[in-house]
Amino acid sequence: MKRLVGLFAALLLLVGGLASPAQAAGTLNWTAGDSITAYTSAPTTATPGATTIVFENSAATGNTTGMPHTLTFDTSTEGYNHDVSLNILANPFDANNGRHEATVTLTPGRYRYFCSIPGHSTMVGEFVVTDGPGPDPDTTPPTVTAAAAGTQDANGNYVGTATVTVTATDNTGGSGVDKVEYALDSGAFQAYTAPVAVSTAGAHTVRYRATDKSGNASTEGSLAFTVVEPAPEEDTTPPTVNHALAGTQDDDGNYVGSATATLTATDDDSGVDRIEYSLDGGAYTAYTAPVVVSTAGMHMLHYRATDKAGNTSAEKMAHFTVVPAEEPDTTPPTVVAEVDGEQNENDAYVGRATVTVTANDTESEVASIQYALDSGAWLAYTQPVVITGLGAHTVRARATDTAGNTSPEKTVTFTVVGTGSDACEVPDTRTTVVIDGDDTGVPNADTGDGCTINDLIDEYASYPNHAAFVRHVETVTAALVAGGTLTKRQQGTIVRAAARSDIGS
Repeated sequence: MKRLVGLFAALLLLVGGLASPAQAAGTLNWTAGDSITAYTSAPTTATPGATTIVFENSAATGNTTGMPHTLTFDTSTEGYNHDVSLNILANPFDANNGRHEATVTLTPGRYRYFCSIPGHSTMVGEFVVTDGPGPDPDTTPPTVTAAAAGTQDANGNYVGTATVTVTATDNTGGSGVDKVEYALDSGAFQAYTAPVAVSTAGAHTVRYRATDKSGNASTEGSLAFTVVEPAPEEDTTPPTVNHALAGTQDDDGNYVGSATATLTATDDDSGVDRIEYSLDGGAYTAYTAPVVVSTAGMHMLHYRATDKAGNTSAEKMAHFTVVPAEEPDTTPPTVVAEVDGEQNENDAYVGRATVTVTANDTESEVASIQYALDSGAWLAYTQPVVITGLGAHTVRARATDTAGNTSPEKTVTFTVVGTGSDACEVPDTRTTVVIDGDDTGVPNADTGDGCTINDLIDEYASYPNHAAFVRHVETVTAALVAGGTLTKRQQGTIVRAAARSDIGS
């Protein structure tokens, strides 16, 4: 900022009409500060002759930011003296600490001054140089008038719009018009900047006033007038009418169950008077609400609209087909659970039992099948369930269709028994239960038929996937828990080891 201001300071320009301080007949002072909208102080009058111009823009005059300003005399605007060319740039950091002097010769008349720095355009003013002690103070208010313009009918009313123009002059006192204001009807006064257009029909009054730069306010004036609506032109244009169909449609575009027709009409001239429709050749009926058609079959809807001038639109039509809605599916699937395997004379299954669950649905489709072994949680059924755990078992099964209907539970009960002491000819006699090399620490107990827990887990058998192996381990250990061979905690340890393994992957 200081370097920029220093460059500006070099532009100090004093041209023409200069006199030495010793010849000065008076002194005029200007000050500036942080504001970019107005000088802090400035003279309004002066006497002719050699005059010292003092311009100070410093901390002492309110400049706390280093803001630069100029004091420039206008040498081109009509109505002002142009015999002094002055352009002083000042800021608190220049060589003169923001205080500059110049001597000029003033002649009777008006001088205009301003700040020439971009953005400081409102820092402007003028002073008057007079012979003798100076002009009398301005005590005369401006003259202000108002006039309305526009098309008038035979009664002098303004048709459609009246435009009010307010004019103010201040020639007697000489200070000039500062502001013009107006108020419409009972509204508040506001700044007048352009002619005011009044288009609301009815009687109106515009009040107006003006104030000059010496603060003299004119007497409030008023202008009364009336605005009337223009006579309407003859309406010969019919309304525009359209339709919209809504409802659930099938793949062929037919409306399932019902179709709803909504009719709309617009008219920019006299306005819509009525809409009428005819369904399937019936008599025309006044349209008051959307038309719901639920009768199955093909339909033809004719419709038209009439405006308030009696113009009726061309007849339009909509063609559509309604098909019956299907009854909702409330019937659950049918579930069948079957047990298969080798049975002994007591119908117990020897070694293992395989439960197969099937489901079908005649209306929608089967979405899922689930099963639960004994008191276990429901699991997704994806293939037949093999149960090798000894003892009595219950398998519950259910199915859900795509309509959300769930079948009653289907239950099968059965018993799995061993084959004697030689059920496992070469039993796995490892001390603890080991799955895929993962030692669970759970004792590898004899299950009572010559086999151990490791034999029943059968980690070297073939499984369709890893999940099938884990389900097999869950089934085997659940039976051992029921028979008292394992605790629930030991079962959890074994199942987690099975889940960590890669068997079946």
